[in-house]
Amino acid sequence: MSTITQHSIPTGTWSVDPVHSHVAFEVAYAGTSTFSGGFREFGGAVADGILTGAATVASVDVKDEQLNGHLQTPDFFDSRRFPEITFRTSDLERGELTIKGVTRPVAISASVSEPNVDPFGRERVGVILEATVDRNEFGVSWNAPNQGGGNYLGDDVKIVADLSLVKQES
Repeated sequence: MSTITQHSIPTGTWSVDPVHSHVAFEVAYAGTSTFSGGFREFGGAVADGILTGAATVASVDVKDEQLNGHLQTPDFFDSRRFPEITFRTSDLERGELTIKGVTRPVAISASVSEPNVDPFGRERVGVILEATVDRNEFGVSWNAPNQGGGNYLGDDVKIVADLSLVKQES
């Protein structure tokens, strides 16, 4: 993908192609490694110069069914009360992230590809958004002490949304 780093949202109306996109997160684990996961169900769009997106909490996937279940509880995302994580931005430098009903401004870095036409004649653009947030600020504070001191889970979570946007016909 030919990318340029810019801080402007593509003009026009675009929708996320979930087949060619992903939303993922990483957090330090046990002081020895990085734990990662993602969301199987998410969507997004660009309209009127605003990029919005949402991930379905029930679709979180960390490759362990028992842990997927624990992530649904109030210890983490509380999916019954807060079924979605949402994001909104108009400038690709700062956005608003909502987790567990808590909305906070977040600094983001972004890269936007040059527009391209896919084999089916649809105009596409790639947008990669990255942010690091303190999960405690969103009420996602469960942790457990480890034997070496400290906790098993880090506080900072890196979030990456790698999006393929398809231009919608007027």
